[in-house]
Amino acid sequence: MMGRIICAGLGPGDPDLISVRADRAVRAARHVAYFRKPGRPGQARRIVQGMLTADAVEYPMEYPVTTEIPFDHPDYNDALAGFYDLWAARLAQLAQTDDVVVLCEGDPFLYGSFMHLQVRLQGLAQVEVIPGIPGMVGCWNAVGQPMTWGDDVLTVLMGTLPEADLIRHMQGSDALVVMKTGRNLPKLRRALAASGRLADTWLIERGTMPGQRIQPLREVADDDCPYFAILLVHGHGRRPMARVAE
Repeated sequence: MMGRIICAGLGPGDPDLISVRADRAVRAARHVAYFRKPGRPGQARRIVQGMLTADAVEYPMEYPVTTEIPFDHPDYNDALAGFYDLWAARLAQLAQTDDVVVLCEGDPFLYGSFMHLQVRLQGLAQVEVIPGIPGMVGCWNAVGQPMTWGDDVLTVLMGTLPEADLIRHMQGSDALVVMKTGRNLPKLRRALAASGRLADTWLIERGTMPGQRIQPLREVADDDCPYFAILLVHGHGRRPMARVAE
């Protein structure tokens, strides 16, 4: 009997923000896979702490490389390509006889690692993806301000982009989400200053999770930003306003 590979989007980090559908899949799972750095418990695994059955078999998928070498180095590509090839084959083999639940922070199809498995699993196994609340959504709700208004254009940027590209996109958008901060923070600060957006930028670390931190970026030092943080610049666009009598 063929099983399925079910990727459960877990939302931004707070277990209360997991969808009912993902919650059911996780609690019923007999085989559970999740990404993590070597020696770390893994953010996705932490989110479901206490939800797995006692006899669930766990498969930690440990990245061979994260930030140790530049992402555009050939060795980086080769290491991750081999990693995804290996785990796609292993998960497809497991799914020959049973369902396998793969845990994913945020939404699996929005910059999620599972996407690299999903494209490799085509034709090898039945794949089902359960949507999750994206991490950036949890972060801008944690700030407590509307992210976009009316005709605002929202742009999502990666901190790994060249500085000139960052400035160009920042100048052309109303609202900004910047991911992959960490060691890129000095470059991001310069780009935000050059585009006139620095004063309006928020840094959200571990949004909706224990240890959440929300600060204006101007109050954060360049060496005080983990990789797991997002920068936000809110839009201020069109909205209905009462007319003022002349």
